[in-house]
Amino acid sequence: MVNSRLSAEDLVARFARLGYLRVEPPVLQPADIFLDQSGENFRRRMFVTTDSEGREMALRPEFTIPVVRLYLAGGDAGGLAQYSYCGRVFRMQSGESGEFVQAGIESFGRTDIAAADAETVALALEALNEFGVHDPDITLGDMGLFNALMDALALPDAVLRRLKRAFALGSLTVTTLDQVLGGQGQADASHAGLSAALVGLDPVTARNLVDDMLKIARISTVGGRTSAEIADRFLRQAGQAEVTLPDQARAVLAAYLAISGEPDEVSDQLRSLTATQGLDLSGAIDAFDERTGFLAARGVNVSTIHVATAFGRDLDYYTGMVFEMRASQGVTSSGLKSPSLVGGGRYDRLARSLGAAEAVPAVGCSIWMDRLIGSNA
Repeated sequence: MVNSRLSAEDLVARFARLGYLRVEPPVLQPADIFLDQSGENFRRRMFVTTDSEGREMALRPEFTIPVVRLYLAGGDAGGLAQYSYCGRVFRMQSGESGEFVQAGIESFGRTDIAAADAETVALALEALNEFGVHDPDITLGDMGLFNALMDALALPDAVLRRLKRAFALGSLTVTTLDQVLGGQGQADASHAGLSAALVGLDPVTARNLVDDMLKIARISTVGGRTSAEIADRFLRQAGQAEVTLPDQARAVLAAYLAISGEPDEVSDQLRSLTATQGLDLSGAIDAFDERTGFLAARGVNVSTIHVATAFGRDLDYYTGMVFEMRASQGVTSSGLKSPSLVGGGRYDRLARSLGAAEAVPAVGCSIWMDRLIGSNA
């Protein structure tokens, strides 16, 4: 039962006492920073307007990017910093209000990666416990492990980028592997050269490339579509082209995506798979095990964590651990999974993509307070 005596403000005050300085990012944010990270399709989930100078602005759909922008604008940029927040986000969600209260934490600059990851998971778990949500379902994935596997397989760039893109969006599983690789048709032959060049590029690089080409040609709108929307159309076409994965690599990837279980079980399965296939993922698996050890040291019952190697979250900027926590009842009366109460992970490249001179280690999580305690948050 939820502890009705607590509020979102109580939670963020607790984070502040633990050293996470409270910040208040502006509600109105440049729309392009979210579209660059998650693609033009994310526009359908945002509330977008235009300012007096014609720039597209959005009501913040999440807190991580706005907090990173604050971090980069302040005196802490590039160094150690810990922030907490509590406020409203605005995102169109099927069957839910488009306005939500989120509280959360973001940590920057820590080089003790495993310990920082474990602290984030542990603090999220403690927060749910404070509100009376005990023994939640915890699902954990690891983009770092997946990237290590991709590097070890030495795949062609087009294949590599396609797979990484699908994994980052949470759409790469054993059952969708053929669909991801096979595409859904061919691009317009008149643009075949451009589409081939774009296959699998990361969204920011590809969109900027097309946008620059359109600007060089002095094309700003076509049929009412902006240059960014035209660029996204080319990206969708490029994403439809078929790519080829060698049979052995396909078998290894399918076996990897099928691995799940408790952390120690997953570690054993990973070591067995890589040893059988002659692949060296020892560094990534050691880091995985180190995080498990830090979680246990913080009092987390690691046997209750479900690790799924195919698990990803639907935002492109994650680079390492990702996780979600849900109420332990598992499914709703309609047969759907209960909504996520907490989501987060590691995003070491995000600060650089938003203007930092170098990558900055970063990890954090957001708590959906409306889902946790209702509209009185």
